[in-house]
Amino acid sequence: MTAQLDRSSPATILPLTTGYEAVMSEKYELRIKRLERLGVKLFGVANCLISFGNLSERAYHGEHSMLAMETMFCDGLPFPVEISVVTDTKLDAKFAANRFVAAAPYIRFYAVHPICDPLHNVVGCISLVDYHPHDFDDENRQIFADLAVMVERELLLLSMHRVQQELIKQNRNLKRDSLIDPILGTWNKAAIVRSLRIEMERCSKAEKPMALMVVTLDQMTSIQDAHGTAVSDMVLVKMVSRIRSCIRPFDALGRYGGDIFLMVLPGASHLVATAVAERIRLTIMSHPETLDDTSLVLTISAGIVSTDTFPDAEPDVLISYAEKALLSAKTAGNNRVVQAMPEQPDINI
Repeated sequence: MTAQLDRSSPATILPLTTGYEAVMSEKYELRIKRLERLGVKLFGVANCLISFGNLSERAYHGEHSMLAMETMFCDGLPFPVEISVVTDTKLDAKFAANRFVAAAPYIRFYAVHPICDPLHNVVGCISLVDYHPHDFDDENRQIFADLAVMVERELLLLSMHRVQQELIKQNRNLKRDSLIDPILGTWNKAAIVRSLRIEMERCSKAEKPMALMVVTLDQMTSIQDAHGTAVSDMVLVKMVSRIRSCIRPFDALGRYGGDIFLMVLPGASHLVATAVAERIRLTIMSHPETLDDTSLVLTISAGIVSTDTFPDAEPDVLISYAEKALLSAKTAGNNRVVQAMPEQPDINI
């Protein structure tokens, strides 16, 4: 059975991390190793090592393994600014005293080529290592340079991928922000209406009911007039938190306008929706707000409609039915839940 998604708020339905970056890093490492194998084959050397100053981290063998000593040898040398070839290290004054040349593993041949970024800064090198002297003619030098260019292209691809991933992340953030009410953190009007359409279609295919609830805070106008917008926003933030505690994770909550909220309850009949609305009403009432040292009991009015009562209604029609039920609750004196029914005189079907 497919698990229900948590749709109660934008933060739970728009994840930003996917693990794709880690996968790409692994693929990049495999590409580097492929180029190293190519270098070994092309030049007939013991090893080809591509370094960005982290060769020792890539050596997974024991500290005294041949690979570990080769990586320590290469990491101990500075990045070159141009190609350098030492056909016999024992005959070279700079290398003859090197501990990896004078003693085990007795490296005899070393060639290195710089790796540059698109701005021509040296960021690494590609090294050839062997245990016998080698001749290295102009053709070998050209092929070695070509291999370095291949590595640089891999670097460029990785850089482009990272830029692309950052743009994707930014686009996701922008998309998420465009769906969120900036003050309350709920879905905004466009997002909650979209959620209603999606859930209506999903529940219809599954042959399940779906309920819609419209809720408003009865004291909103008086709070705003007496205390201002900042205080009324704070009250709404607390109200939203209490509403969320009364609904399921996969129910959607959105600000439809001002202090009017829409809730989409997939799989809920009109009876279930009524019970949920009553739970919300009682929860709001049981948490008075203290404003200017005065305790104020808050109440809500709610209008409910369900597809088990209006099976053929379109989303916009369902919203209008719920709004009419809400108006009936307000007209009857607030602090109550009214369910839209076909026999109501102000509802035409």
